[in-house]
Amino acid sequence: MRDAAGKAKLRISSVTLRFTPRTGNPVTALEDISLDVGPQEFSVIVGPSGCGKSSLLRLIAGLIQPTSGAIYLDARQVTRPGKDRGMVFQSYTLFHWLTVRQNVEFGLKIANVNSEQRARIARKFLAEVGLEGFENAYPKQLSGGMMQRVALARALANDPEILLMDEPFGALDSQTRSLMQELLLKIWESSHKTVLFITHDIDEAILLGDRVHVMTARPGRMKEMIAIDIARPRSVDVLTSAPFAALKRRIMALVHEEAVRAMG
Repeated sequence: MRDAAGKAKLRISSVTLRFTPRTGNPVTALEDISLDVGPQEFSVIVGPSGCGKSSLLRLIAGLIQPTSGAIYLDARQVTRPGKDRGMVFQSYTLFHWLTVRQNVEFGLKIANVNSEQRARIARKFLAEVGLEGFENAYPKQLSGGMMQRVALARALANDPEILLMDEPFGALDSQTRSLMQELLLKIWESSHKTVLFITHDIDEAILLGDRVHVMTARPGRMKEMIAIDIARPRSVDVLTSAPFAALKRRIMALVHEEAVRAMG
């Protein structure tokens, strides 16, 4: 997806990633991946386990470098981590020795934002994720869903150009996961932040995404793109609709085909 001027917010151009384990032969994790994500788009990637979804997100974050090809954010090539990319992982990556507020303020402090402004920004995003009153709590005092809300607030507080989310709700129970999906939809529909979201959950992919990209078994390639033509705003009620069921059947068939190939 591109904006009216034809510009992609994120462009992945012919990216290949190879690495050599300490023991074993060289492995091609990703091969010739090309993908555009438009401004304000919520784009989702699904695929069989081991297809390289998380590796692709780490490349976009600048945590690792591609073997070949290039990645561009706002036409600037990605070569290292930067505050223009906010990352939310599946694991709870909060600093356990800092309070909730201090965790949310962490990136702002690194960026030399003054204490008064940091506090104001932290309050704003903690309110957005429903954690008012927990500013002085420590991560060990929070549930898993609450910790992920803190991680989301921390990422948003830095006002990144794109939000990269690597199965952020994968470790949560089904009820908490559903609530987090609704919360993320609410936040996205108010901010329209560009998002690239990785998940194994096809229901989640359809509920959240403007487009769903299906990857092949390793080496990961782009197999097919499916536009999610379900009107917004959305809620979990769409999970029982006929258009949702049709999209789910289509995406499940594509992923299943690749999962079988991976096992074979």
